[in-house]
Amino acid sequence: MLGKITLGGGCFWCLEAVFKNVKGITNVVPGYSGGYVKFPTYEQGCSGQTGHAEDVDIEFDDSVISLEEILEIFFFIHDPTTKNRQGNDIGTQYRSIIFYRDNEQKRCIEQYIRELKKMEVFKNYENDEIVTEISEFKEFFPAEEYHHNYFERNLSNPYCLFVISPKLEEFKNHYKKKIEGR
Repeated sequence: MLGKITLGGGCFWCLEAVFKNVKGITNVVPGYSGGYVKFPTYEQGCSGQTGHAEDVDIEFDDSVISLEEILEIFFFIHDPTTKNRQGNDIGTQYRSIIFYRDNEQKRCIEQYIRELKKMEVFKNYENDEIVTEISEFKEFFPAEEYHHNYFERNLSNPYCLFVISPKLEEFKNHYKKKIEGR
């Protein structure tokens, strides 16, 4: 059966580049959620004045990959302990946020975060408190077409070279079994 989840953890280019490589993920679309402006543009989102987070809307085959496995990857590839920031990307549009579709997803997400806290996964971070927001999914606005497959189409872009490439390599090295056969 196909499931959907929407995740925000910094720049949507990074999230899309990683999740497109995961076995069982059938579609990844960069866009905006969680705000109050209808059909926001990238420029509006960058202003931090729309309330939206840059995120990815993910469709997955839950017979191949579970929501828990998606959450494991999500928390591996971004820092959920920094409020409104990922590296040099600063602003509410870069916040760590998960938009759940139903109560079962919400329960699973809350349980997963409780387990992370219990295991003290982020205890060596400057701030060891997980600040990831958990919010009910309301609406998703796809980003402009030039943001889709951004990493693949802009490999020589400095952001792609120095931010996305290392993150993608770290993911691929750590999660080889989850990308085999892609």
